[in-house]
Amino acid sequence: MQRTIFNTPVVTPMLRQVAKLLLKLHGWRVKGDQQSLKLKKYVLIGAPHTTNWDGYYFILAALKLKMTPQWMGKDKLFQFPLGGPMRWFGGIAVDRSKANNLVDATVRQFKLRKELIIAIPPEGTRGLSERWKSGFYHIARSAKVPLVLGFINFSKKEVGIGPIAQLGENLEAELNKLREFYADKVGKFPELYTPPCQPQQ
Repeated sequence: MQRTIFNTPVVTPMLRQVAKLLLKLHGWRVKGDQQSLKLKKYVLIGAPHTTNWDGYYFILAALKLKMTPQWMGKDKLFQFPLGGPMRWFGGIAVDRSKANNLVDATVRQFKLRKELIIAIPPEGTRGLSERWKSGFYHIARSAKVPLVLGFINFSKKEVGIGPIAQLGENLEAELNKLREFYADKVGKFPELYTPPCQPQQ
């Protein structure tokens, strides 16, 4: 088992108390769908993503909810001296020089492990773009794991994980459902938010 900020003996329990204190001082609430929290393997998307502060609040929420999220990154990010800290914050290195892509590599990780939560910001950037990247959808479908909707809402000072999304075969239809869920979630910089897809005409 990879030791991270979310599952290190002695250290993590202390960090959970710190997280609760910081959330209280910031005036933020953490919400967690109980059905989602019972899952051992799933893809966790997080939106809106318009600032680095999103990651800060997500980490605090994960600690309070006793979650163990991880994320995939290219192996160059894990070279000395950053490799250790990157892994401790949940990073899993992927060798992008081989004939595989991030989707395939992530699916393999799900097949190798009994428990795994992979966090993905579907916008792919903190800046405005045309639409969400579809990697999260293909990973969840190929690995046959649920998709859980993580969110942050600066307008209400709320962060956490919502319901499980039931994914069908029609990507556009699923993106429209996700657009509805995230419609009332407001990022720190709303003008930089990229919705899952353009509204249907």
